[in-house]
Amino acid sequence: MTSLGVVFRPQLPPERLRALAREAEEAGLEELWLWEDCFLEGGISAAAAALAWTERLRVGVGLLPVPLRNVAVTAMEAATLYRLFPGRAVVAVGHGVQDWMGQVGARAESPMTLLREHLDALRALLRGERVTTEGRYVRLDGVALDWPPAEVPEVLTGATGPRTLRLAGRAADGTVLTASTTVDGVRRARRLIDEGRRTAGRTEERHRVVVYLLTATGDGAGDRLRAEIEADGESAVPGRGVAGDADAVAGAVQRLVDAGADTVVLQPTADEPDPEGFVRFAAERVRPLIPTAD
Repeated sequence: MTSLGVVFRPQLPPERLRALAREAEEAGLEELWLWEDCFLEGGISAAAAALAWTERLRVGVGLLPVPLRNVAVTAMEAATLYRLFPGRAVVAVGHGVQDWMGQVGARAESPMTLLREHLDALRALLRGERVTTEGRYVRLDGVALDWPPAEVPEVLTGATGPRTLRLAGRAADGTVLTASTTVDGVRRARRLIDEGRRTAGRTEERHRVVVYLLTATGDGAGDRLRAEIEADGESAVPGRGVAGDADAVAGAVQRLVDAGADTVVLQPTADEPDPEGFVRFAAERVRPLIPTAD
């Protein structure tokens, strides 16, 4: 099953979220994704609001930077979302941008170790287990949630490099890939994730891969896409993003799905002139062009 989503860019002020979430719900979009980028908007607080304003929409937080968060707090907040809005919340955690982590005095000497310890403890807590651990970064003494989720949720992680992708396969239930990921990059990520799963002996359901797709449509779409890619210093990356009409976007989505993505999240440019219109475009014009079953 292929699902389609859209990113609410945190460059928009928080007060825009209500209208955009409701637009996504009314248009029939499956997923809305939020970012906890420093120093813009809180991921859990924004997700809670978006979920409360809607009834069907799935809301993903992709992602929460673990250096900023005690794992017990992450588990408490995530469990609250899962219980309040069953089946509709998706939470991903990750290293965070190291420069930002340094700005707030939270930069870890070994981001990989921190992420592994956080994932292991978070998933155990959300399974309702009582956790005692004395890791390099994560230390818990008999901690258990009084209100764990009624059903064990999936926990996703963000990953780009090979070590983190293998870790995702070993220690997470799904992986979020950035909009810099090409079709070949999705195939590579899936291989590395599967290597990690085999190492850990994991044989449960398919590991979910979510990938962002930088997308521009309407007047000046090509120029806006190029400007954003160049602003990120990635002008040499071939096959990154898509600009054009619904057919062009649907084709790019399908190529990512064929490469191994389960969910594709359209990421508008930061200067998208009509965010609500972009949501309608995704739901009403792109979604019908994408098969819903494998």
